[in-house]
This record gives sequence, structure tokens and C-alpha cells, in this order.
Amino acid sequence: MMANPENANSEKLREIAKTLRLDVLDMTTKARSGHPSSCFSSVEIVTVLYFGGILKYRPLDPWWPERDRFIMSKGHAAPLLYAALARAGYFEVEKLLTLRQLNSPLQGHPIQRLVPGVEATTGSLGQGLSIGIGHVLGGRLKGLDYRVYVLLGDGECEEGQIWEAAMAAAHFKTSNLTAILDYNKYQETGPISREMNLEPLVEKWKSFGWYVTEVDGHNIEDLIKSFSEVTNIDDRPQIIIAHTVKGKGVSFIEADYRFHGKALTEEQAEKARKEILCN
Repeated sequence: MMANPENANSEKLREIAKTLRLDVLDMTTKARSGHPSSCFSSVEIVTVLYFGGILKYRPLDPWWPERDRFIMSKGHAAPLLYAALARAGYFEVEKLLTLRQLNSPLQGHPIQRLVPGVEATTGSLGQGLSIGIGHVLGGRLKGLDYRVYVLLGDGECEEGQIWEAAMAAAHFKTSNLTAILDYNKYQETGPISREMNLEPLVEKWKSFGWYVTEVDGHNIEDLIKSFSEVTNIDDRPQIIIAHTVKGKGVSFIEADYRFHGKALTEEQAEKARKEILCN
């Protein structure tokens, strides 16, 4: 797929987002394990990246040197990444239901080289942005100008490595690096504001030398505009702070951090399925 956001169809993207939510629901419910609510908050972001003409990629040639790179730094949202890759044609959709099974390549966190399209092994939080900088600098050495996108969780932004990477990214003028922050305001143990307040977040990223923009992380049209906007910034890295809802799309888990790493029961999943289909 070649990058071309101008041709994005919002209604079609909303249907894809619904499909990805259902995939995540089915995968984690069958596995009886995983992080569905952490996936749900990022669905529209990932949908726009893979299906809205933002990322350049070739599913049948996953290691194409000129491809754009997407790194799921919040590695516990792996089911969402797997669903997007399968729906984009990297591997068979049926394989999604092997999530977290023995000998399945679809483990609880993404593992590079096990799954085509997975650009980095992530799971230890806080490392994805540093890896993204490495991809940018590697491309620079090879004369390639692909873009690198890194999806961050807000909980992992409490870690020092994120801010070391933020400083390095500005220092090395990694203008083809875009971070997206899934700012759903909750982590595993409670609200971000209680556990380790990140505010004033916009000012912090700006002070590190980044271009900063904010967006409703569930609004397809606004996300497309934000991604198009940052590609025109050629003197510094960019971050899109996407305001999201943890568990978006399923009312009884929305903004409930107790579902952070908890798969739904069969009964809960059936109720969730009806809500997703009706939204």
C-alpha cells in the first residue's frame, strides 16, 4: 500500500475499526488472556495508519527497504497490531485465533521476525521510541527516507528512557519520526494523574524540541488531518497526542482500569460484541 491519505474513505475506515475491535475481542476471549481495553483505545489510530493511506507498506514484501516503519511501543496491545497486519494481508486472518498459544508466532507481545510486519520486539515498556530513533538513523545511513511511527502508551511515558529518547530525537533532527501518544489517562494500577501525573504534557514535549499537536484519537477525519499535518514538518520530530478512552467501544469497560490486562468472559464478550456492532 502506498501512502495517499487524500483518498481515504472515512466510512470504510470506521467499518475497518469495528472489524479490528471484534478481532481483538475474539482473540483475547479465546485466549482468556490479553489486554483488550488497551487495544480498544488505539483502534482508530492503527486503522488510519494502516488503511487510511498513511503508511507505505507491501504485505507480500514485508521487508521492502523503503517501507515506512510502525512500532507498537505499548507492546501489550499486540492483538491490535496482529489484527491490523492480518487484515492488511500479511498473514491469514484465521491465524489470529492462535493468540498466546504454544508455538504460535502471535505471542502476548510482538516479536520481530516471528510475524511479518512486526518491526520491533516490544513488551518492556519505554523502549519503542529509542528503537524508532534507531530506525530513522539507520535509514539515514542507507540513504532511505522512509517515515517511522511509534505508538506510545501514557503509562510508559512515566519511564525515563522515553524522555532520554525525546531529547535524542530532537538533537539528531529526526524529522521523519512521528510518535503517537495513546493518552487514555489510565494505566494498570489506576489513573495516570494519581500514579505519576504527566501534565503539562504538551509543554514538556515542546520543551524537548518536538512539534506537538493534539487530536481526538477516535475521530477518523481528525486523525487523517493530523498525520497529514506532521508530514510537512521537516525540522524536528513530531508527536500527536491522541486523547482516547480506555476500552473505547464497550461501555462497561470504558475508563475502568481494572480491565487493563483482563480478558472478557464469554458472557461479557457477547455483550461487548453487540455494543461494537451497534456503534
